[in-house]
Amino acid sequence: MLSLACHIYNQSMEEALLGGLSPQVFLRRYWQKRPLLVRHALPGMRGVIEKRALFALAARTDIESRLVQRRGKKWQVARGPLSQSLLRRAGTRNWTLLVNGVNHHDAWAEQLLRCFAFVPQARLDDVMVSYAAPGGGVGPHFDSYDVFLLQAQGRRRWRLARARDFDLVPGAPLKLIARFLAEQEVVLEPGDLLYLPPGWGHDGVALDACCTYSIGFRAPRGAELAAGFLDHLHERGLPDAVYRDPGLRPAARAARIGPELLAFAEAQLARIRWKRGDVEEFLGRYLSAPKGNVVFSSNRKLNGKIEDKTVKLDAKTQFLYLNSRFFINGEVLRTRASQRKVLAALADERRAPGRALARAGLGRLILEWHRSGYLSLEPKP
Repeated sequence: MLSLACHIYNQSMEEALLGGLSPQVFLRRYWQKRPLLVRHALPGMRGVIEKRALFALAARTDIESRLVQRRGKKWQVARGPLSQSLLRRAGTRNWTLLVNGVNHHDAWAEQLLRCFAFVPQARLDDVMVSYAAPGGGVGPHFDSYDVFLLQAQGRRRWRLARARDFDLVPGAPLKLIARFLAEQEVVLEPGDLLYLPPGWGHDGVALDACCTYSIGFRAPRGAELAAGFLDHLHERGLPDAVYRDPGLRPAARAARIGPELLAFAEAQLARIRWKRGDVEEFLGRYLSAPKGNVVFSSNRKLNGKIEDKTVKLDAKTQFLYLNSRFFINGEVLRTRASQRKVLAALADERRAPGRALARAGLGRLILEWHRSGYLSLEPKP
């Protein structure tokens, strides 16, 4: 059973999840190197989201979901929101429902995600839950990020192949590996955990009706960061000038780009400058920004004083820091030196005593975040 007391750092829980390994040993021996299978990582699991509740999440417009069906060698993908009637018509075999971001809406999934906080929170993504009928799966594929697969209910057979340059099936609605040849096979039963490094091919098929929790990690790509950084610089004012050519002469070749225009473009781009602080601010805002479908529910009422409450970050909130800057849900916060210790504790532990935050002069800010739905104010335990 996953205890609700395991909210952030619980060494014994982490070692149980990792098969008796400490996080240090796991990261050194397995992280992005080779798979790890842990039998009975969470025996006697309770609190797992029910099928009906998962179907209800899949019907919502603010949640990413997919229904994957296999008809012989053909695959079909329907993207959410998914109606109850569509899910009922899927039949009794060969389909899988995948729901992303379940940790934002289910306390058990959020507790599970935070038990992997030995990996920096900036790398933690979300918990995806898949419910599969017998024979259901998403076909042989690979991920560009690390993933932990926790079997919650039923059994699923996984076939694995080490990372390589896989060929993909052309024209398929999913990124399926062509001519997939497995090198090993393992059957996960309730409570078992499988870690896979990026790039490993894997094909999971439900042996009976089953539920699997996937703990995924963010791995931003260079091109993605570069595009985001240029947008960030643009918001702060990129060098601007209008091209002029008063000495223009008749073009000998109408379609040729002239050297004057090329020189102008080169000069303007060379004027783009940034400092390390610009990179720090961009990265913090980028990594803490919520996904497009994330919606916060505002809070209007507060009973009692902040000093008498425990401040707890909402499951959707991403609160990070770098040097003197703090970033919450894509916003940047500049703080006084006297406030940084208590804010860092709130970011690391995802909860903090309201009294400590109020003493640091952060009471008004906490109330603002509370109204925005970024956090809750709960009675002291």
